[in-house]
Amino acid sequence: MAEDESASTPYNEDDFYCPICQEVFKTPVRVAACQHVFCRKCFLTAMKESRIHCPLCRGNVTRRERARPERALDLETIMKSFPGSCRSCSQPIELCRMRQHYKTCKKYQDEFGVSSALSSFQLSPDSVGNSNSNSEASTSENAEAYLEENAVPSDQPSFDCPLCEEANMTRQRLLDHCNSNHGAHIVPSICPICLSLPWGDPTQLTRNFVSHLNERHQFDYGDFMNLQLDEETQYQITVEESLRVNI
Repeated sequence: MAEDESASTPYNEDDFYCPICQEVFKTPVRVAACQHVFCRKCFLTAMKESRIHCPLCRGNVTRRERARPERALDLETIMKSFPGSCRSCSQPIELCRMRQHYKTCKKYQDEFGVSSALSSFQLSPDSVGNSNSNSEASTSENAEAYLEENAVPSDQPSFDCPLCEEANMTRQRLLDHCNSNHGAHIVPSICPICLSLPWGDPTQLTRNFVSHLNERHQFDYGDFMNLQLDEETQYQITVEESLRVNI
C-alpha cells in the first residue's frame, strides 16, 4: 500500500533529506521565495550565520521566516507513509520514523560512528570512580554527545500576541501579558503557541484565547515531549514503549 502511494508521488527518498545535516528531515520548514526545505533546527542555526539568505541558494529570506519558518506540512504528511530504507541495514521503514530507527540500529551506529550507548545512556554508581582514565574519557564524550543531541535548543520560540501588537514574547510572558491586559477579551484567535508545535493547525481558532492559554499553556510542552516529532509518531513510540514495558 505504501509502495503504491509512493509511486504516485513525484518524490523519491532523496527528496526527504536535509541539505544541511544530510539526514531525513526533522520538522521540515520551507523558504517561501525559493521553496527549499530544511530541518527546522538546521535552518534556524543557518540563519544565525547568513542572516537573510537561504542556506542553499542564497535567496532572500523574510524577517518573519527567520524567526518563525513555515513548516512544510505537505512533506510531513507524505513522510508518514513514504517507504524508505535504512542506509546501513536496509530495513524498510517509514521516513517519519527513520531517525528513531537510527538510534537503535547497530549497523548504522558502527558505520557512522554513533555510539550505541547514546540511546540508553546512564551513569550507575558502580561505574563512577572504578573506571580507568580512558573509559572515563569515553563516558564523558558519550555524555556530551548525548546531551548535545537531546539538549533544548537555545533559540527558544517567541510569540506575538494575537490580540494586540505586542511581539517577541516567551510563553510565560505571553501568558502574563494576556492575563494582565486581555483578561476580559473573549476573541476568537489562532494560538501562536499551538501553531509553533509540529502538529499545529494554522486554521484552528480558539473561541476564548486567554482562557485557552491558561488551560493549555501553563507549562512548556518541550519539558514533556520531543517537539521535533509529529503527534502520530509520538503516539506510536508511546504505544511501543508501553508494550515493551508491560510484556
